[in-house]
Amino acid sequence: MPFSRSSGILLHPTSLPSRFGIGDLGPEARRFVDFLAASGQQLWQVLPLGPTGFGDSPYMCFSAMAGNPLLISLEVLRDRGLLDRADLDALPAYPAVAVDYGRVIQEKFPLLRKAWLRFRAQAADEERGGYEAFCRAAAHWLDDFALFMALKEHYKGRPWVEWTKPLIKRTPDALGRARRKHAETMDFHRFLQFEFHRQIADLKAYANQRHIKLIGDLPIYVAHDSAEVWAQPGYFDINHDTGRPYAVAGVPPDYFSATGQLWGNPLYAWDKLQADGYEWWVKRFKALLDYVDAVRIDHFRGFEAYWRVPYGEKTAVNGAWVKGPGEALFKRMYERLGDLPVIAEDLGVITPEVEALRDEFKLPGMKILQFAFGSGDDNPYLPHNYQPNCVVYTGTHDNDTTQGWFRSLAEAERAVVLEYLKSDNPAEIHWDMIGLAFASAAEMAIIPLQDLLGLGAEARMNTPSKGQGNWAWRFAPGSLTAELQDRLLGLTEASGRRFADA
Repeated sequence: MPFSRSSGILLHPTSLPSRFGIGDLGPEARRFVDFLAASGQQLWQVLPLGPTGFGDSPYMCFSAMAGNPLLISLEVLRDRGLLDRADLDALPAYPAVAVDYGRVIQEKFPLLRKAWLRFRAQAADEERGGYEAFCRAAAHWLDDFALFMALKEHYKGRPWVEWTKPLIKRTPDALGRARRKHAETMDFHRFLQFEFHRQIADLKAYANQRHIKLIGDLPIYVAHDSAEVWAQPGYFDINHDTGRPYAVAGVPPDYFSATGQLWGNPLYAWDKLQADGYEWWVKRFKALLDYVDAVRIDHFRGFEAYWRVPYGEKTAVNGAWVKGPGEALFKRMYERLGDLPVIAEDLGVITPEVEALRDEFKLPGMKILQFAFGSGDDNPYLPHNYQPNCVVYTGTHDNDTTQGWFRSLAEAERAVVLEYLKSDNPAEIHWDMIGLAFASAAEMAIIPLQDLLGLGAEARMNTPSKGQGNWAWRFAPGSLTAELQDRLLGLTEASGRRFADA
């Protein structure tokens, strides 16, 4: 286990309050850490922190290793002298809740560019040395990413498969011309990554000082329109002449969708990755572990076998299972990086082979309480069936909130839930479920903030297979009250999950 008996909150930084239209890594993030510490929590789990593209999904990013510039705090830039107070005051008022990504991008990026220009003009030698050291250490992904983003700007956001043929095929002459032509824009994107990484590093240090650990999220796949697929096509199952995939990722029909989920990500050329000693994966893990304490691997089962859907299919129904790299990948990762603090997202169609791979490396799996009701006493999501080496959640970012889920159940199903919980108060069902999670044998219990606040379906973060309208929820300022803090602290202490020295 990454940590001993503990608990924490699932909250993506974009969901933090902010007068700038989107949560970020600045003062509100630190206030949230303070709330976690004061309520006895030890864990803060986030979603992937990469730069999002169309649809705003953190699971479909322009890079597997870069950070999201929208998470850069303008207040931190102001405090560093890279922006003026007037720059921030000039921004129009945003609604208190819900992220309008288009508007945020339009109004935030000019200020980020101003901060970059001021950094170039007046950065002290020590700060400039830090920037140069970061660029050298991250060069294995940063240079390709900076050029990729510069070209996306030049081509008005069009995907790389619609660029000129020499750029699609990455001929040396075309790359050389592009680097010379877009050198300034590339430098801007390097600065954004430098600033993101030092802000997340500062936040991690602040959290760790208060005995809070950050749990990051690593999607198994990367977006087709990403720097990695464009720059390293040999690692992906795509047509190297056109850039189009031969097949794409997804999952078969399941609890969330009768037609499965067609994610559209390109699949890996696992034979090429193996021939290179899985070095791409080693670097990917290391890049994330540079600024989080542990990693949740999304869709862990895809390492044992993955669902391959021919390119062009409209749903994920007509796919097939194909064997993945299995233990060979994880053995190599452990050889290169040591024991990995990893949580395996083992939801969906889980076979004995997937469980064996998870257990071989003693990785904790996930238990979702919303999945616990509706079958017999042997349901693996019922707490009386847990082994300690797991992480229990009331729900995840893909679930409805607990209040929304409970209200959507048929009356007979609600009665089953209330009977199991020994509850007679549906208005408090979220606290009953949190109490059930905390009292369980699971070493870690993590609760979405929406459930801690008792919010309904309007606060849902994501609905799988819904292309638009996700990832926008933010909690309102003033939600983290002293009463809420004390109630959570009492439950944490009663279940033996408070940090021992707190």
